[in-house]
Amino acid sequence: MRIILAPDKFKGSADAQEVAAALEKGLRSASAEPDALDIVRIPVADGGEGTVQAALGAGYSSRSLSVTGPVGLPVEAAYAALDGTAVIEMSQASGLDALPRGEDGDPLLDALGAGSRGTGELIAHALEHGARRIILGVGGSACTDGGTGMLTALGARFLDAAGQELAGGGGALRDLARVDLSGMSAAVAGADFVLAADVDNPLLGPEGAAAVFGPQKGADPTQVAALEEGLTRWRDRAEEALGSVAGEVALAPGAGAAGGLGFAALAVLGARRRPGIDVVLELVGLAERILGASLVITGEGSLDAQSLGGKAPMGVLRTAQRASIPTVVVCGRSLLPAQQLREAGFAAVHTLLERAEDARTSMADAPRLLQEVGAEIGRQLLASRSPGHARQTDPHQVAGG
Repeated sequence: MRIILAPDKFKGSADAQEVAAALEKGLRSASAEPDALDIVRIPVADGGEGTVQAALGAGYSSRSLSVTGPVGLPVEAAYAALDGTAVIEMSQASGLDALPRGEDGDPLLDALGAGSRGTGELIAHALEHGARRIILGVGGSACTDGGTGMLTALGARFLDAAGQELAGGGGALRDLARVDLSGMSAAVAGADFVLAADVDNPLLGPEGAAAVFGPQKGADPTQVAALEEGLTRWRDRAEEALGSVAGEVALAPGAGAAGGLGFAALAVLGARRRPGIDVVLELVGLAERILGASLVITGEGSLDAQSLGGKAPMGVLRTAQRASIPTVVVCGRSLLPAQQLREAGFAAVHTLLERAEDARTSMADAPRLLQEVGAEIGRQLLASRSPGHARQTDPHQVAGG
């Protein structure tokens, strides 16, 4: 019996590889012949955190280096490389997890000063080492600098009225007078960039990078207004440097991704935007690797309406449906009714919250609870294959909620 484990991370509890390992342990515990189960772990991601890990699990090599973190301090970051393709995760260099921590363990947010230079340094390193295709996963960003920090690391210059280079961070963009892209290398111009992003937000306005995502990065209303002003100046100066196409790109879905880094990637790097989960599932070769499986198990920390859009569980489900393989989803909690999950196509849903006293306990005990869920799925699957028991323990019945 072949079972595919293709979960995303359970944020704050376990990464995708740990989720898959716990589920596998539980599945094997339910079988009298645990070694007879053919269980394949394929951790996935939606283009944000975990994208590099997914690529490494698919045979990519890891390359680590010290880069400039969001607030200027050095941080260790890694990307994945294989055959001229580099998979770069913005969160490693310029994300909330790359910020220094306070005494309470929470990241020290810097809404106006945080920048994306480290992401550009990862791209530059990859290009210097032969990458011709850059897959840029965005998500978990700590900054709202419109990707100007990233471009600075690639040779661009952002100047004030006196011709001096601006300091990093979105707050400094209010003083932007001129953009000089002449120093960007031929390697950048010759590379193929893919922006793995799921958000549809434009660069500016009430649905833009500053208004929607700025508060998540610590911006108060005054700072949101300052960031909006800076991003507007960046858009205007980009039009002067690139022509009216920059203004059109600023309105495009995804331009507001990662604090406006989407705009820089689309307008300056010529990136193509694709749904993050589609990019990752291609990287890991899920469509080919699930063939012949009896069951696919996917999951993420919270299952909600957004999950049914472009998140990992739906991407995995669609792939499995094309191969006519039933899919079970495991989550920390589900905010969706069972009927909606059935209509979406999931065979069953299992939540950790229904096995714990409260949400905090379910997060803290996630590995143990995932093993319990794995064992239950294993028992149901084995029972469904036993004559006389299939009707009572049908694994295609949605469980939990």
